Parts: sequence; structure tokens; C-alpha cells
Amino acid sequence: MFEILMYLFESYFDAGSYPEPDKLSRKLSAAGFEEEEISDALTWLSALQQQNSDHYPAELQHAGVRYFAALECLRIGDEARRFLVFAEQQHIISAVEREMILDRAVALHQDNLGLDKLKLIMLMVLWNRHEHLDPLLVEELLAPAHSTQLH
Repeated sequence: MFEILMYLFESYFDAGSYPEPDKLSRKLSAAGFEEEEISDALTWLSALQQQNSDHYPAELQHAGVRYFAALECLRIGDEARRFLVFAEQQHIISAVEREMILDRAVALHQDNLGLDKLKLIMLMVLWNRHEHLDPLLVEELLAPAHSTQLH
């Protein structure tokens, strides 16, 4: 499914959003993705679209530390959880966005989700929430977790 998410971002980022589910399903099928993978991705994206003000508050006021539930620790690897905390502390994401990212990560029913996959989930959540994403943030989230970049 992560290949589909990356495909969507690369193909539709400049357009601002991806097509409606029926049209998207046909395009993904034509691009060579398996039907089961397409179905899983469309279900995941549908839940992503529901992450709006009807289901989440505009902001969360807190002064404490976010502790992860046992299920979140099982589903999301240590490095990915540390990155999520770092991103919130650096005001890259809000507390509400953190919760949305956690929701979409846990929804995958995959144990020990790695940093690269969490970054892609973060990118999809932020893309879904904002019209404009900082190009440096996009580059950071798309860069492999342990890559060495020469400047």
C-alpha cells in the first residue's frame, strides 16, 4: 500500500488532490497495482479524508508529555515514535496532526512500522490538511531515514 501512497503523492501533489475513488481505482489499476492493494489504499484514504473538524478539534492544549498506548508501541517502531515526538516539539506538526498520524499508522494493522513509512503517513496527513507544504519539509519526509546527503 505504501507504493500506492507514494505514487499518489508523486502523481497528484502539484494538482492539490487526487481523483475521486472510482476514477482513482481505475488509474491505479492501469498503473499496475493489485486490486486488493488498491482496495486497502482506498479504504485508508477514505478514513484519511474523514480526519476533519467534525472528528478532530481545531487544536489540543496540553503541557504534558504524550504517552503511547501499548497498541501504538506495538504498531509503531521506536525510531518512528521518537521522530513523531520530535516533529511535534519542533512545531513541524501540531498535537492534532500527531493524533491523526497515529490514527492512520495504527489503522494499517502492521507491527513495528518503520520511520520511512511513518514519514510517508505524515506527509499524506499534512497534504490532506494543508494546501501548501514547505518544499524542505516534503524533501525531508521523502528522504530515506538513513540516507547520507552531500551538500
